Amino acid sequence: MGPALEVVEYTDPACPWAWGSEPKFRLLRAELPAVRWRRVFGILFDDDEDPAPDPAAEAAWYAKFIDGVTEHTGAPKPPHLSWVAKTSWPASLAAKAAEAQGEAVADRVLQRLRETTFLLGTPADDPERVLAAVDGVPGLDLPALRTAMASDEVRRAVREDWRETRNPCPEVLDITAPGPHSGRVKHLEHHVRYALPTLTFTGPGGRFVVPGWRPLREYFDAARAASVHSGTLPGSWEPGRGR
Repeated sequence: MGPALEVVEYTDPACPWAWGSEPKFRLLRAELPAVRWRRVFGILFDDDEDPAPDPAAEAAWYAKFIDGVTEHTGAPKPPHLSWVAKTSWPASLAAKAAEAQGEAVADRVLQRLRETTFLLGTPADDPERVLAAVDGVPGLDLPALRTAMASDEVRRAVREDWRETRNPCPEVLDITAPGPHSGRVKHLEHHVRYALPTLTFTGPGGRFVVPGWRPLREYFDAARAASVHSGTLPGSWEPGRGR
């Protein structure tokens, strides 16, 4: 029998809200070791977007946006953002490909890719930058990652992630909750998509959605509600623990 609880994480390596949520998600994964956790890469920066007419001005604007996000999340931010990621595809392909090398390696690869933007200020937005960024990640087979990134299988998987992210569930369509990042669905030029990050918890108790920037207790409450009667959650956890 498989896990009684599935968690789906809609994310992107270049999302500042996802970067700030990582400590909460690491704790959640550590305390819910029996769940099935699936990452879906939503492609925050798509290949078909027009390039900025003034890349330096765009980088300055986005750096201020990151500053505003980190005021809420407390996450580190780069001293200088050299450019805005041109596309999320190469980093997402690498993060997806790394999953074949195990959960621990995949987590380290994604963390290293996030750090290129939010610590170093030089986003890994092409295959060469991606491979240079993850070189030396403990346990990573870099040649195997390079091959997998270029494979049709991994590209199809990320393309399916793209589609799934743009088919959001009804719970996020009309959110009116206050907050800096409520998680309400994002309206793009030709699509709608989940706000990043969004977590869904599905189990015997039903589906529960925690979108945007939320307190840690909301994730545990959703996990508990979705896994009712399954015994998935550790009995030692109490609502209100953590942030």
